[in-house]
Amino acid sequence: MHSTHLLLEEPIRMASILEPSKASFFPAMTKIVGTLGPKSRSVEVISGCLKAGMSVARFDFSWHDPEYHQETLENLKAAVKLTKKLCAVMLDTVGAEMQVVNKSEKAISLQADAMVILTPDAAGQEASSELLPINFDGLSKAVKKGDTIFIGQYLFTGSETTSVWLEVSEVKGNDVVCVIKNSATLAGSLFTLHASQIRIDLPTLTDKDKEVISMWGVQNKIDFLSLSYTRHAEDVRQAREFLSKLGDLYQTQIFAKIENIEGLNHFDEILQEADGIILSRGNLGIDLPPEKVFLFQKAALYKCNMAGKPAVVTRVVDSMTDNLRPTRAEATDVANAVLDGSDAILLGAETLRGLYPVETISTVGKICSEAEKVFNQDMYFKKTVKYVGEPMTHLESIASSAVRAAIKVKASVIICFTSSGRAARLIAKYRPTMPVLSVVIPRLKTNQLKWSFSGAFEARQSLIVRGLFPMLADPRHPAESTSASNESVLRVALDHGKAAGVIKSHDRVVVCQKVGDASVVKIIELED
Repeated sequence: MHSTHLLLEEPIRMASILEPSKASFFPAMTKIVGTLGPKSRSVEVISGCLKAGMSVARFDFSWHDPEYHQETLENLKAAVKLTKKLCAVMLDTVGAEMQVVNKSEKAISLQADAMVILTPDAAGQEASSELLPINFDGLSKAVKKGDTIFIGQYLFTGSETTSVWLEVSEVKGNDVVCVIKNSATLAGSLFTLHASQIRIDLPTLTDKDKEVISMWGVQNKIDFLSLSYTRHAEDVRQAREFLSKLGDLYQTQIFAKIENIEGLNHFDEILQEADGIILSRGNLGIDLPPEKVFLFQKAALYKCNMAGKPAVVTRVVDSMTDNLRPTRAEATDVANAVLDGSDAILLGAETLRGLYPVETISTVGKICSEAEKVFNQDMYFKKTVKYVGEPMTHLESIASSAVRAAIKVKASVIICFTSSGRAARLIAKYRPTMPVLSVVIPRLKTNQLKWSFSGAFEARQSLIVRGLFPMLADPRHPAESTSASNESVLRVALDHGKAAGVIKSHDRVVVCQKVGDASVVKIIELED
């Protein structure tokens, strides 16, 4: 593994640690994905989340119906208009997820050393301390005596009071009899069940998932599909083929969610096929021995960084579901995810049902921002250039040159003109220390029935990439335009940067654009 220590080489002055952080228009270069749910679905709370730094809203379809999520999405749209903060939409599939069905929603108390039976869900069965109905009838064929099973609300948290650890005692027909290893109380209507290191024969994209994507996904032109329980590259290929037949969703990016050993074993092939990766440390943290979790994180993030594909880390501040302040270990974990190369932090239960969704996003953003200040960009840049090797592609050469120039002249921002978003993403791959303002130039397209402009997808999809901040240009200015029209778009971009507080008088700015057939990197110094 090639991961090296990415802290600044110069020792940090202790006194500087106590200096207050400066307020910024961008809370951090690292992006924050917030899961919207009961505690975070009002216009007021979502507006607070956007202002605090959430740039992608995740809709988790493993609970509640499309109508409920549609109401939340309408509130998100209202909050975007109110705050003037762009936000992308991520649909998270259920996938091969086993669930305990608790129709009555009564709390279930489980006592250590007692026995409990897991049985396929049938009409009229009630969940109790002795019997837990599950949504999968093949569990008895997949497990054996001594296997480990975890059950928890939303996702297994590791908390010994809200999650339970079971050991298979025997298999009787379709029933799995288990010994309860710790006392716990399960509250809610649905609990995730995870069988450690066991292959479960369920499809990655279920019929229910396909129905939700075809209806809710198409209606709302989702930016990202989070493909739960991705186990093979073929899972991603099949999902992409499915999306390609659904109108505008051929543009939707697929983020493969790595949740178990099977996905880990096929990581390299999955990375090639997917647009990005989500390291689902909740389930994966159960499958892997504790001492191996950090190793997987560092190796996976390194591979994503070198491939120039966004990597998202989950399960960082679980305790903030009920508390205003993270634990010391969690605060350090967030910083390490940034130093390891994560593009975004995904908050699940913390914002979905947590008591402090806005404060959680704000706290995570502040930790990310502090970690970014000590990220060793110089070492990272050299490592990436070495990995890419020679000869570089034309675009890769332009991107790395733009970042090198920006660092040499201490530019305050890099402005990149792009139609597909690819050039801007390549610049971000080299992790410049300054923000990259991605000016997305819309393209006119037609389906033989009507004209429309591309660009909105590309702009929103950069909201998950570290350091990339999009703005949509006036469609009357094509990307390969005359120098006069380019100057006019540049002026708009500079004004946007000034309004955002990232550009000031006498600052230097690096601009990356196409002029005719040539790609140009230029440095401009702003006057008063």
